[in-house]
Formats: sequence, structure tokens, C-alpha cells
Amino acid sequence: MAALASVAVGLVRRADLPDPVVSAVASLSRAGAPVAAIADRVALSERQLHRRSLAAFGYGPKTLTRVLRMTRAVDLARAGTPFATVAAVSGYADQAHLAREVRALTGEPLGWLAGSGANRSTVLPSGSRTTAYRMPQNASHGSLWLP
Repeated sequence: MAALASVAVGLVRRADLPDPVVSAVASLSRAGAPVAAIADRVALSERQLHRRSLAAFGYGPKTLTRVLRMTRAVDLARAGTPFATVAAVSGYADQAHLAREVRALTGEPLGWLAGSGANRSTVLPSGSRTTAYRMPQNASHGSLWLP
């Protein structure tokens, strides 16, 4: 019985260790390596790599690379780096490419994620079309004003 307990403890210890393949996939994806190069480096077929990535991250290695690149870009934008510079440094073709990729992955515009949007008192979407607008000087507070 002691031998069986020893084997069980050994299995649990190994289960707690991080998967070296998953760690390698994450670091290679962070570096922007192509999926084929990642698969070669970790000695898996592209299909096996995709299955392991789905199990570990919830999506495939290409999407992981996109998410990690976008995360780096948003971090730079939050630090105050101009969006065009963020795009160039992060490996996007241009600022429009960066903006499309951020919206595709998050559903939110880059400016909102970077915190550089208009002064808003509510979190988007608030349902109000006038949240970020100022009322003109000549409009009275009792009248309805829309931009």
C-alpha cells in the first residue's frame, strides 16, 4: 500500500509542474514565431500543437500570437506612446491595421482600451448618445438638444 501511495504522490507532483511544451509555446508565440516554427521547436505536428494550445489557452497558437501582440500594443498605448508608433513597434502594417486587430479581438476601440477616450462619466456603452458632448451655450437646460 505504501508503494501505491508513493506512486500517487509522484503523479500528483508531476501534475503540478507546468507543462514545458505549453511554456515554450507561450514564449515562442510572445516572440511572434510562425506556427510551423513553433511546432518544429516543440517537436509536435501543427495539429497536435493546435490541440495542446486549445487545451492550455482556449484557442490555437495563431490566435495566441495575435492576442499577445495586441496586449503588448495596448500596454504601449496606455503608457502614452502614439498609436502610429505603437503599430510600428508592435509589428502591425499601420495604425489602421492595429485598430482593426484590437477591435476584432476585444470588440472595443484602441482609444477606449488605452484610456484616451473622451471624458465619460459612464462605462461604454452607456446607452446615451450625448455622454461625451457639451451642450451649446445658447441651449437652455429645459430644451432637448442632440448633436
